Amino acid sequence: MSKPDLTNCPKVLQNGDVRWVMASLSLPMLLSSLGTSIANVALPALVHSFAASFQAVQWVVLAYLLAITSTIVGVGRLGDVIGRRRLLLVGIVVFSVASVLCGAASGLGWLIAARALQGIGAAIMMALTMALVGEAVPKERTGSAMGLLGTMSAVGTAVGPTFGGVLIAVGGWQAIFLIMFPLGVAALLLALRLLPTDTPSTGAPRPPFDKAGLVVLAMALAAYALAMTLGKGHFGVINGALLLASIGGGALFLWVEARAPAPLVRPGLFRQGTLGAGFAMSALVTAVVMATLVVGPFYLASVFALEATPVGLVMSTGPLVAALSGMPAGRLVDRLGAQRMTIAGLATMALGAVTLPALSASVGLAGYVGALAVTTAGYALFQAANNTAVMTGSGSEQRGLVSGLLNLSRNLGLITGASLMGAAFALGAGTSDFTALAPQIAASGLAATFSIAAGFILAALLIAVRSSVVFRHKESLNTD
Repeated sequence: MSKPDLTNCPKVLQNGDVRWVMASLSLPMLLSSLGTSIANVALPALVHSFAASFQAVQWVVLAYLLAITSTIVGVGRLGDVIGRRRLLLVGIVVFSVASVLCGAASGLGWLIAARALQGIGAAIMMALTMALVGEAVPKERTGSAMGLLGTMSAVGTAVGPTFGGVLIAVGGWQAIFLIMFPLGVAALLLALRLLPTDTPSTGAPRPPFDKAGLVVLAMALAAYALAMTLGKGHFGVINGALLLASIGGGALFLWVEARAPAPLVRPGLFRQGTLGAGFAMSALVTAVVMATLVVGPFYLASVFALEATPVGLVMSTGPLVAALSGMPAGRLVDRLGAQRMTIAGLATMALGAVTLPALSASVGLAGYVGALAVTTAGYALFQAANNTAVMTGSGSEQRGLVSGLLNLSRNLGLITGASLMGAAFALGAGTSDFTALAPQIAASGLAATFSIAAGFILAALLIAVRSSVVFRHKESLNTD
């Protein structure tokens, strides 16, 4: 493989030869997604290996997610300040070294700490791969690039459990972490060889990095994530205290930002039509995605009497469809426009969400799988379009920050959706004991859950329509 000449980035863009750049960005995105999904399958082995409770080993997964959620905005902004390529390389190294530390951990505490470090590396990779698309890919091909990144993320989610199970059978739980090291080295070599260098400094003084804002925001986000995840859906005193702490932390963050000479996040950023709408829609839609992941296994086991393996196969439909839909969705965005495809994606999701309970009841398992496939295909189209609209609508000096915020909105949607959709299912079913659900009770819970999910999609659709109207109005003014 010959190395393309990326020393002159505009020349590469003119020739349209972006496949090298996307190859170097795809592997970090795959690794960060794989790091989330591959660890879940190891939890039973960790319980046995460390003689720990299931609640204790769950922190192996939670520490990774908390690290990503609490740091992704800060690392995105840091990339804007010190150079996105430079920080991406650091993130790959951190992720790779942390993977070795995970595999070598002699105790559960060391493993959890190493997973938190691995999560920081993953946050850097997630934020800066999307940010670098804006620098290295022509604007007319941004949709395809975002579709490819979405595909790689879905592939990581889809293959993680199966890949992890094979590795554990061959080399024990350590193997699922140690395999990340050679993959990380490959990602590092590709990035070093293929990514264009950071834009040289103009000589102007570098703006100070808002360390105080970063710390306060990270603590507020961590408190919120813990409030939504601890207690397995039972919202108790600790959850309430953490939620209050997150609200107080958010207020403190706004106070700090108002006085910072170079704030981490300027409040006016959220008032920009495309960006604010994109963040809001992303949070709403990913909360809906969690509905299938949270309530799906209970519904399938109860109504269709499926064992764990068939349930897993049905659940893999979503990531598989997302992986197959990512690239075609990106091409549609490039051809037909991000605004139009955002609405089309949301409309498709709404169709799937509204019909899923009815088709499951009338057609059976095939109806459930078909509606799930439609919902996921709509999500893939929405994600490619929304990511394209947000990233192309941001200035070059803040792409890292915007990418971090976009990924944060997705994570917050997933975390909130996991808690809210589980509560909706319990409310509809009339019980919080999911161990032995009668089929009719599970069906009632599914109907209640997807009624709320459809409402979320409708809210996102209204935001998308309003944003599209504003966008076209601005375009007409610019034309005149």
